Amino acid sequence: MNESKEKIESTFVIIGGGIAGVSCAEGLSFLAPDASIILITASPLIKAVTNIVPLGRTLMHFDVKEKSATVLSEKHKMLRVIHDTAVKIDTIKKLIEIGSGKVISFKMLCLCTGAKPKLIVENNDFVIGIRDTESVLQFSHKLRDARRVIIVGNGGIATEIVHEVKGVDIIWVIKDKHISATFVDPGAAEFFLDKISSKSDVSGNLNKDLPTKRMRYVVSDNTPVKNGAALGPDWHNSFDMSGTHFTPTNVQVEYECEISKLLTLDERKQFDSTEEWPIYAQLTNGKIIGCDLIISATGVTSNSDICGLEELEKGEDSGLLVDWKLETSKQDIYAAGDVCTVGWPKAKHWFQMRLWTQAHQMGRYAAKSMVSNLRNEEFLQDFCFELFTHVTKFFSYKVVLLGLYNGQTLGKNYEILLRITKDQEYVKIILQDGKMQGAVLIGETDLEEMCENLILNQLDLSMYGEDLLNPDIDIEDYFD
Repeated sequence: MNESKEKIESTFVIIGGGIAGVSCAEGLSFLAPDASIILITASPLIKAVTNIVPLGRTLMHFDVKEKSATVLSEKHKMLRVIHDTAVKIDTIKKLIEIGSGKVISFKMLCLCTGAKPKLIVENNDFVIGIRDTESVLQFSHKLRDARRVIIVGNGGIATEIVHEVKGVDIIWVIKDKHISATFVDPGAAEFFLDKISSKSDVSGNLNKDLPTKRMRYVVSDNTPVKNGAALGPDWHNSFDMSGTHFTPTNVQVEYECEISKLLTLDERKQFDSTEEWPIYAQLTNGKIIGCDLIISATGVTSNSDICGLEELEKGEDSGLLVDWKLETSKQDIYAAGDVCTVGWPKAKHWFQMRLWTQAHQMGRYAAKSMVSNLRNEEFLQDFCFELFTHVTKFFSYKVVLLGLYNGQTLGKNYEILLRITKDQEYVKIILQDGKMQGAVLIGETDLEEMCENLILNQLDLSMYGEDLLNPDIDIEDYFD
């Protein structure tokens, strides 16, 4: 690194203008208002968390807004936003070289470089990876002339695309036995499937005010949870997700399969194709499907490959390994959000998932950790790492996930309580030894705070039985 180049000095430097980076910058500005802060972002737009609504002790709902980076520096006098990319980092001398050739020195650095989508194939004009606003914008443009699209993936983004896209035939390719498996069980998937069916305007005459099912059963097998991709709540509201061919939307789900090969039109002609499509996908179930566009929403890999970071310890998923302070294996270098992998002994009801919720939590906590370490002050780990929480929307339903919501880590020894009101709500409670371990709340259930408290407090609920979900009994009265 050429240290003779123009050097800029700063106490704190953050790389990345996503949710984690901006949350960290705002946290530093609040905790250390007189300290110099630099945020390096490759995009002129940053993602800021707004309209925070607390729903409990750790649970909150918020919006993610894209703003000009200048808004951030205007709001915080000691914060400077540099629109550039980090080219090289010297972790020993604490220097960062950016694309313009300038060198930035720091006392403490927080890496918030996020993650990039895993693509089925690179450099193919008919395959788009959905991860950030730019890729969604590209997708919405290409969608206008599309008649049929293939969506690959089973996480939050894939689920929302299936719901939001209109006027285009959709082939949804998933490797699981049910939709949205990253977040929900087969029961909730069935609840959502009614929404997919309703794209054909199917409606029933059931009394929607009454629960149609209340069940209690013991789990016979454990449902594994995979990491999924996340863009931000309500990300699709800013984009036109419609095709220009005014046809009813048809959704066809291809279960338990993946794309094994992509074929060109010439290769497809070998199979006596009567239709002509720009690209064809051969699935592992043997089917060959033609389409205008393939959307790859199959998860992410951490953006941890900046020159100079090679010696930092990494987790099995290539994320930068961090301790309970969010500090990497190099002193004074921190990481937050999708780029990091937690390496501390986790609380029973918390696990890492690369979601905007955790990016926000980690960004704020990294700021607290950096300021405390700079001042040699003792501090405790943030309470948000005691309980997994996530609030989102699927198929226009509010979805709240709490704790071990799919029975993660519990093996086969747990019970499930269910309450389902068709087209209105889906409530699933995970119990082990009479104590609540997790919950899935779909719809306007108003049970978030109660469930959060019961998971955190670990009260024995055996005496309530199925009444725990009886809508005629206000169970909160028992705990006031």
